[in-house]
Amino acid sequence: MATTEIDRDAAAKSSKNPSNKSASKPSTSPRIDQRLEVIVIPVSDVDRAKAFYARLGWRLDADFASGNDWRVIQFTPPGSACSVIFGRNVTAAAPGSARGLYLIVSDLEAARKDLLGRGIEVSAPFHGAGDVHAGTDEPYLSGSVRVSGADPKRGSYGSFASFSDPDGNGWLFQEVTTRLPGRIAGDGTTFASQAALAAALRRAAVAHGEHEKGTGGHDENWADWYADYIVREQAGQPLPS
Repeated sequence: MATTEIDRDAAAKSSKNPSNKSASKPSTSPRIDQRLEVIVIPVSDVDRAKAFYARLGWRLDADFASGNDWRVIQFTPPGSACSVIFGRNVTAAAPGSARGLYLIVSDLEAARKDLLGRGIEVSAPFHGAGDVHAGTDEPYLSGSVRVSGADPKRGSYGSFASFSDPDGNGWLFQEVTTRLPGRIAGDGTTFASQAALAAALRRAAVAHGEHEKGTGGHDENWADWYADYIVREQAGQPLPS
């Protein structure tokens, strides 16, 4: 099931459920931001896990302990607003039971190359087998049967790679270059890293080259065209031609 189909089905169910109608009424209260900030992952060996996540190149934010009974370590992936914590007596979940943890990247091959260069085992790129949700592979939104290679159309949201920490907690790289409409406001364009901005500029450059071929001449306002393309791409809006 495609992401847009998931959104449509959820909306249909909500409209048929009377209990949800009151929740859809506009609120008169100021909106309070609710930022997802921490995910807890269960590990068996705290120091081994700490060494692994440090090797990923993630930022170490905290390592607190209280005797031998409690310890919490926090890491943040590059460019992420959400962190992970693990430690001793921070969760009752079975070590390795956290699966399908998504890391969104703008360039799947670059993300894989970075981890491979750090000595981390990462799967080859793969994509989903359409609307297939049965199989032995780890589940993900595009189905739970993996097909070798990146998405042939290289569509946004369609290409993946996976890796696991020493306990088996499962992580997925998902390549997202263009957000679905409504996911990001056009006036809120941001980039989590220099690499993400550079990738957006490269995509804009390719598209602008096609634009100049169509017009048959040099575009003196190329900077404005680039800016418009990048903002529209991130907001999931129709791209300039």
